[in-house]
Amino acid sequence: MKPAQKIVPDFEMIICPPAESFRWNMHDYPFFKAKWHYHPEYELHLTRTTSGVMMVGDHIGKFAPGCLVLTGPNVPHNWVSDIEPGKLVRNRDMLIQFSREWADRVTGFCPELGTIRPLYDDAVYGVEFRGDTALAGQRLLAQIGAAHGAERVVLFLQLMITLARNPGDRRRLSRLAPTSAQAELPPELDVAMRYVLDHYSDDIDLPFVARLCDLEPQAFSRFFKRQTGHTFARYVILARIYAACSLLTQTYRPITDICFEVGFNNIANFNRQFFKICGRTPSDYRRSAHKIGTEARADPFREIRTWSGVARAVGEKV
Repeated sequence: MKPAQKIVPDFEMIICPPAESFRWNMHDYPFFKAKWHYHPEYELHLTRTTSGVMMVGDHIGKFAPGCLVLTGPNVPHNWVSDIEPGKLVRNRDMLIQFSREWADRVTGFCPELGTIRPLYDDAVYGVEFRGDTALAGQRLLAQIGAAHGAERVVLFLQLMITLARNPGDRRRLSRLAPTSAQAELPPELDVAMRYVLDHYSDDIDLPFVARLCDLEPQAFSRFFKRQTGHTFARYVILARIYAACSLLTQTYRPITDICFEVGFNNIANFNRQFFKICGRTPSDYRRSAHKIGTEARADPFREIRTWSGVARAVGEKV
């Protein structure tokens, strides 16, 4: 029996400009940081163009243009767009990232801003915004990119107040939080999801997992689909494909080896499922990921030096 494996996200270091309280940015796609990763900062992420598959915590689902998601500290996340191999999408993502300390200072500044706290509490599971809240959030997020100085902070407060105002316009995505907080979910679902994420490389037997949850197989299947939106078999496939994405990005191991390591029994089915979910073949996915990663790593301190140069230039002008 193969040893149990877990899908391990990469750690990302967020570098905030020295004269700013939070970081606003836009990313092209593919982009070397567009991978399964986590960081200690909150992130409000807007997908401006393209559709595809997103994974936030243990949530795996579709996204489309206008998808606005807030992830809390250390919640792993990734958005994989369905695009042609070799295509570059300019400014696919618009986002802001801010520290837990900054979030606490904002909500603790005055009692009126305490209404934002429930939003941050939900963010430990990842939340997606809908309706008027999503549209207003998109507009304010774009305005922050063009603002400077104190105006950025004012717009940030407006953005957080807007996102927090109507809880009915947001939904939790992940069932499991990366912190000590306990997810509010049925214990049977907790057991099933944890088993999949810990044992996706093994032969996963639905009746066995159903017994772990103290349910009959048919009842378990209906329960899992109702709770997650996926059949149990589909959820297992998605977990395996995301594990394969990580191995393709981080290693040069043969694709056939990766296929069997993540739990597929034959390479044809692996290739078919991978293309269906990621929109490209495993070899194309690896080629793009390694090319982008190599180009970005050629100067790993480029971003730090850029911001240092900006700071020096501002100081010289003053």
